[in-house]
Amino acid sequence: MIKEVIVVEGKNDTRRLQSFFDVETIETHGMSLNKETVELIREINVQRGIILFLDPDTPGEKIRKKLNEEIPGLKNAFVMKEDARTRKKVGIEHASREVLEEALDHLLTYTDMKKSISKEEFYSLGLNGGKDSASLRQLVSGHFHLGKCNAKTLLKRLNLAGITAEEIHLFLKEETL
Repeated sequence: MIKEVIVVEGKNDTRRLQSFFDVETIETHGMSLNKETVELIREINVQRGIILFLDPDTPGEKIRKKLNEEIPGLKNAFVMKEDARTRKKVGIEHASREVLEEALDHLLTYTDMKKSISKEEFYSLGLNGGKDSASLRQLVSGHFHLGKCNAKTLLKRLNLAGITAEEIHLFLKEETL
């Protein structure tokens, strides 16, 4: 049983998670997140803890950002877009059990920003400003379970997770061998 309550966007996400795990969920009903639901999430976070497990798309990221800004200390689970999609749709409801388990094994809690990697180090690793930067970012975010990110979001999530330039460098070195 997962102790925390998982916040998802809809009933299909709930069904998918409950088909594999003994878990309770709160549904945001997509972008229709209201004040009552935010307050419920705040209260349950104090009692049991909350895991945000939102779709790897723009609406999911907007909901994640809003909740993390309003309620400190939430845990976040991420899946990559390519691991949670059909030909037409993307969402937690389309991810395999293995992908969901992997995401739940690598939770990230947004706390005060730790400066584990600077912008300069980020650029020197080729994660922004180069012709292969987008593919490198995808490789790094996948390896460290940070979800699909643009450059700004990846830098933020790397710092939130306390991942250093040295760790990234070692990973990229292993990948190119």
